[in-house]
Amino acid sequence: MIYADVIIDISHEKLDRDFQYRVPEELVQAIKPGVVVTVPFGKGNTLRKGYVTGISGTAKYDASKLKEIRGVSTDSETTESRLIALAAWMKETYGSTMIQALKTVLPVKDKVRAKEKRLILFTGKKEEGQALLGKLEGSRFKARERFLRAILEAGSLDYTYASKELGAGISVLDFFEKKGLITIESQEMYRIPEGLGLVKENMELSLNQEQLLAAEQIFREWQEPDPRPALLFGVTGSGKTQVYMRLIQKVLEEGKQAIVLIPEIALTYQTVRRFYAMFGDKVSVLNSRLSQGERYDQFKRAKRGEIQVMVGPRSALFTPFSDLGLIVIDEEHEPTYKSENTPRYHARETAIERARMEHARVVMGSATPSLEAYSHACDGEYLLVKLNARYEERPLPQVSIVDLREELKKGNRSVLSLELKRDLEQVLERREQAMLFLNRRGYAGFVSCRACGHVMKCPHCDVSLSEHNGNRLICHYCGYETVKPEICPSCGSPHIGGFKAGTQQIEKVIEKEFPKARVLRMDFDTTRTKDSYEKILASFAKHEADILVGTQMIVKGHDFPNVTLVGVIAADLSLNMDDYHCGERTFQLLTQAVGRSGRGNRPGQAVIQTYQPEHYSIQAAAIQDYKKFYKEEMGYRMLLDYPPAAHMMTVFGACQDEELLKNAMYYIEVFIRRVGPKEELHMIGPAAASVGKVKDVYRQVIRLKHRDICFLTAVREKLEKYIEINSGFRKIYIQFDMN
Repeated sequence: MIYADVIIDISHEKLDRDFQYRVPEELVQAIKPGVVVTVPFGKGNTLRKGYVTGISGTAKYDASKLKEIRGVSTDSETTESRLIALAAWMKETYGSTMIQALKTVLPVKDKVRAKEKRLILFTGKKEEGQALLGKLEGSRFKARERFLRAILEAGSLDYTYASKELGAGISVLDFFEKKGLITIESQEMYRIPEGLGLVKENMELSLNQEQLLAAEQIFREWQEPDPRPALLFGVTGSGKTQVYMRLIQKVLEEGKQAIVLIPEIALTYQTVRRFYAMFGDKVSVLNSRLSQGERYDQFKRAKRGEIQVMVGPRSALFTPFSDLGLIVIDEEHEPTYKSENTPRYHARETAIERARMEHARVVMGSATPSLEAYSHACDGEYLLVKLNARYEERPLPQVSIVDLREELKKGNRSVLSLELKRDLEQVLERREQAMLFLNRRGYAGFVSCRACGHVMKCPHCDVSLSEHNGNRLICHYCGYETVKPEICPSCGSPHIGGFKAGTQQIEKVIEKEFPKARVLRMDFDTTRTKDSYEKILASFAKHEADILVGTQMIVKGHDFPNVTLVGVIAADLSLNMDDYHCGERTFQLLTQAVGRSGRGNRPGQAVIQTYQPEHYSIQAAAIQDYKKFYKEEMGYRMLLDYPPAAHMMTVFGACQDEELLKNAMYYIEVFIRRVGPKEELHMIGPAAASVGKVKDVYRQVIRLKHRDICFLTAVREKLEKYIEINSGFRKIYIQFDMN
């Protein structure tokens, strides 16, 4: 017997639990996740519409008491049914419950009331109204007189205005309603996100020869029966956005809709302005700073077909468009496309699956593609399209690498090297602008030698060791632990420690060195309020500041023509993260940072400050040579079986009881060794997570590496069943993360 899990109602109020039904024999072939079915529900067995979320051969309850599905809806697929099918794919691919996947794909929280505007319309005869006004003049009914005069003149009035400004309360309106002179109507209003400077400019799309060829190459691929995702690989400033716009234009001409994914909220300011200038109110935006009401309204507009283009971060991928034609993933290499919550999906893979289900296309773009995307393009799984020159043939910035070890020898202990200080002076003299970037992510306590640049690394995992209390250095991949050395094992210098500099410290140094310079700071602290990103970026764009100091959010995708200098304060902060991606992240960040300079008519320059100037990722970023970096990095990945050379699954455990967690992870390790052949499966851990304890909850990880992703998926499925039937895991939170 086959059983189906069915969700009865999906609305904006709440996502309810599913119910199990028997599947009659004649419907077995038709039932699959996402299918719309008719089922008897409740005591009266009222026939209701439901969505199949899963299929099983086992009854969760007494099979004799389960009701039977009455039929499969003959209606065409709904938007919800396709999104439910996508949720089922995410559950299987990334490991989660169906409800967790559904809450991700159908972000329908508590009920949000529709915003309404109430209008008062004059519906009586004009002569009748004028006659009544004559009687009211000079009477004691001043509010009635004021209101009648105003509505006779305007024909209609806003309810709030009439009430507050004219003093027309309920008794006044009742008086005119009973005489049949007015009616009150409610109109639904949308909460439109503010502060985006949205102005339709009837923009003419002007593409150069290289951009036109890129668009044509993608259009030709779209003619294929099964078009591949396209990777648009273009140097910084090559005009990838114009190519996206041309592709979207084509999709809209076909009567379809497009989703444009951008990595961070800070990018929405310029990106949405560009798209709105081109497509007007066909465009809307989603981001985490929107209120629940604003978010609800944007989804509703999309579902009703009132907008055709949705711009936003990862969650915008689930916009309920009924006829999706294109998903664009800008800056596809960004780590923010990977979800931190269960299911830990990747937007790139999920977008490709949604496009496959809905016969849409996917285009990704980056100046520094992820190794995964570029390796797929090299293998022919993706179409590789290149933009080799900057827009309007602008030259790439001149880059210099400053060795901070040499600065120390010269006695300079400032966060600014002598060269960067000199360049800043010249930029200020020329009345141009500069950006100073500090990659504070990765400030996880790595330890290095200030004299020679040597970083303390794990001998087993090739990631930096993190500093913990009690002078301990720990690897967060395998648990290797050692004592922090007092002298450098490489050169014998006693100058060993962690790098301690923040954006506030840099801001103070700049203000002290250049008292006349106008400085803006953009980091987590200065962007807490709803429109703070837009205000800071708009202010810098208007040249209301000379120097912008900030973290990662300032180096991605922004276009400031007057910026001619970019300074990277400490490249080592990202280079020495306790993560196998650190070389890739550093190359990407430095290339993006350098690319912010010289985007206008004046040539640009960049200064990269580092203790490891010879590192391949820094050398490759300085000359913007992606192929050189890719070749070197892939060599390391293949040597150590890290993605994309192999696949890696992380089993993450969390519990308030440390001993209970250690025992649970030990039993998981034993179980995995039993189900997986040792010679093919490489297992690391259990070990403490990079942050081993948060709010009194202990965290541990086990990492599994294997060349075959299907093998890891099978291990995960067996583990899920093992955890489900063993009560010892009830107090342990287990999460899976693939690659």
